[in-house]
Amino acid sequence: MDGKKFLNMLKREIHKAVVGKDDVIELLAVALLAEGHVIIEGIPGVAKTTIAKSFAQVLGLKFSRIQLTPDLLPADILGTVYYDQVEGVWKIKKGPIFANIVLADEINRAQPKTQSALLEAMQEVQVTIEGKTFQLERPFLVIATKNPLEFEGVYNLPEAQIDRFLLEIKIGYPSEDEEIEMLKRKDRGEFSEVKRIFSREQILALIKSVKKVKTSEEVIKYLHSIIKETRIDDRLLIGASPRAAEHLLYAAKAKAFLEGRDYVIPDDVKQLAIPVLAHRLIVKPEYEVEGVKGESVVKDIIEKVEVPI
Repeated sequence: MDGKKFLNMLKREIHKAVVGKDDVIELLAVALLAEGHVIIEGIPGVAKTTIAKSFAQVLGLKFSRIQLTPDLLPADILGTVYYDQVEGVWKIKKGPIFANIVLADEINRAQPKTQSALLEAMQEVQVTIEGKTFQLERPFLVIATKNPLEFEGVYNLPEAQIDRFLLEIKIGYPSEDEEIEMLKRKDRGEFSEVKRIFSREQILALIKSVKKVKTSEEVIKYLHSIIKETRIDDRLLIGASPRAAEHLLYAAKAKAFLEGRDYVIPDDVKQLAIPVLAHRLIVKPEYEVEGVKGESVVKDIIEKVEVPI
């Protein structure tokens, strides 16, 4: 299936449940096809959960939601061992991580040891329960949400875990037109459940197609120049890691595919640099108090680095 057709069909079906948010849907599709994971940041009530659930339903993939709280334990996510008294044997009860798309709601509310339970799953697509390793079914996508306004009872994600998220998507208030359209559709009762229009096999085939997208040496050097600049920028304590460079490459290949191309262009890299890199960068405290953020640093770097012709 053509990538452009896939994206158009995906947006059209999700719009039955969500008004607008085309950029969010496209970035989720990029993460899925690049086999990465996503953080969605936004205040409550901006349709984060609705988008994630609709995304899974349209794709025909198994979906699970984990509501993260301070008292949640790793076993509540991964699964546990129990004794079956009827059969007289020990069995493993698999947790909600065993799905294709896992919504980790309010991930910053969970304690660090619980957050870390996701690390092996995200990196290796497998989990270990009581010393036994289980492979997770591909495709596997973790969509973690967090509320940027919460300060009490939350735990910041460690840098090692943040670096495993391919993208960070920020969802703000809808535009005036979108919100009015949403209210009109609510008033008329026009919102409906989305339907499955794809299959797991089709998604796996699309992922294979993305891997075949070509990247020229010039574009790779351009991408690396952006990464290198983050490491020497005076405003940053920590720049982008080699994993971040890989993620930017994979995301750019997925974006090229979704636009109907079998090759990456500099604009693919440029448009994804902020969502791929900004959340990984650590701004020095003296600049942070002045309002400097990862997004603004990446934006400056993009404008600075020469684009290949």
